[in-house]
Amino acid sequence: MRCSVLYGAMRDRLDRAALSRMIAGAAAQIREQHPRLSELDSAAGDGDHGTAMLRSMDRLEKGFASGPPACLKTCFQQGGWNLFGADGGASSSLLGTFFLGMADGVAANVSSMDCRDLSLAFESGLNAVRQQTKAQPGDKTMMDALVPAVATFTATAQNGKSMEAALEEAAHAAKAGAEATRNFTARYGRARFLGEKTRGHQDPGATSIALLFEGFHDGLREPHGETGNA
Repeated sequence: MRCSVLYGAMRDRLDRAALSRMIAGAAAQIREQHPRLSELDSAAGDGDHGTAMLRSMDRLEKGFASGPPACLKTCFQQGGWNLFGADGGASSSLLGTFFLGMADGVAANVSSMDCRDLSLAFESGLNAVRQQTKAQPGDKTMMDALVPAVATFTATAQNGKSMEAALEEAAHAAKAGAEATRNFTARYGRARFLGEKTRGHQDPGATSIALLFEGFHDGLREPHGETGNA
């Protein structure tokens, strides 16, 4: 059982390799669900949200796959700038802001972080996004998923749970937040011009955030074949 115990301890420290797996997990979720994202966007937008998110995830994943430095601050910075160059409209811009904000929450030359460190980075990323948009939960935007995801991750981290458990609970909170947008009227973006007609439709931006956090959790979970009893 010694290998399993050691691996479990390592998983509670996020390093560059683990971060790359998280990004790959998020990209996989978007690739699988991008037709649904575009379908959701067609209800109140131009139906290209799924395609835009594909471009964003391609650039983000390729940046991490190319072997960014061990310094996590630099990893988040590179991820943010890659997203800004994705030509994905407001979504890629806000995601880029989120990653650059996460970088601001990480000390220089840090090569690994624990669950509470990651919660501080998430909070810093959310604060950066809040400086770019006035949208709040209930406005039918990505904030309906991002705010509860970060709040839940932080609360779980403070309770001493593992990083994997915190990401799982954050993913559930993000999904619930995204699903709740069906009951809201859009107040931002192109959808706001449709008013009450947007009620009954799930917001694509919030759905994307929910998929990202689900992918983060998937990527961090223990890989198959590494549960040996040696």
